[in-house]
Amino acid sequence: MTIEEIIKPENLAYGKTKVLTDAPMHYCPGCSHGTVHKILAEVIDDLGIQEQTIGVTPVGCSVLLYNYLDVDWVEAAHGRAPAVATGIKRVNPDMHVFAYQGDGDLAAIGTAEIIHACNRGDNITVIFINNGIYGMTGGQMAPTTLVGMKTATTPHGRQVDLNGYPFKVSEMMAQLPGTCYVTRQAVHTPGAVRQARKALKKAFEKSAAKKGLSFVEIVATCSSGWKLLPVESNKWMAENMIPFYPLGDIKDSE
Repeated sequence: MTIEEIIKPENLAYGKTKVLTDAPMHYCPGCSHGTVHKILAEVIDDLGIQEQTIGVTPVGCSVLLYNYLDVDWVEAAHGRAPAVATGIKRVNPDMHVFAYQGDGDLAAIGTAEIIHACNRGDNITVIFINNGIYGMTGGQMAPTTLVGMKTATTPHGRQVDLNGYPFKVSEMMAQLPGTCYVTRQAVHTPGAVRQARKALKKAFEKSAAKKGLSFVEIVATCSSGWKLLPVESNKWMAENMIPFYPLGDIKDSE
């Protein structure tokens, strides 16, 4: 078989989506961000909306996403991505607008912004990466840090009497009337990746249909922040994070 025959469309098993740029990713080994970026790019490509998509990311590891997805971007201040995405969507109602945020960003300094965006029911998609820690800024405790989990600011583990309880963001957002779709997924196994991809596509479709705000949480790893090797990080997440943050759809309104 010649090269020309091999590269025919009918013989193509997989091709890199054009939405992903050729920039090498700079995430730590084992980080979940790269996998989420890949399936997000594939969903945008599948839906044929590359030229009609605007992304918003703020401070933290999320900000690197600008380098890797070839869509239009707006940078927001720390925690303010849902508010910025709301403004963009309201002046460009036919565009597909999404925010991409980490847990330190969305669940801490940006709590007010995400609560009010979900309550308004803005027709945007919010992607929430929950690795239970502040990744880029030094591994400090985040609102999502598990009880007993060691971080740079809780070296003996998170204590309820001192630090309070972990924040289950998706469950809270599901209670607000403006959310049409709230789901929690992960990308630590091939099966989980497929489910997360389906969830992202559904989220974009529902927001495009003006059903309200779609909220997709991804339970993720942070090998550097957790001080674990990549394989160990996936195992630790499966044994500790996912039992507390169970995967699956939490709300799916028609």
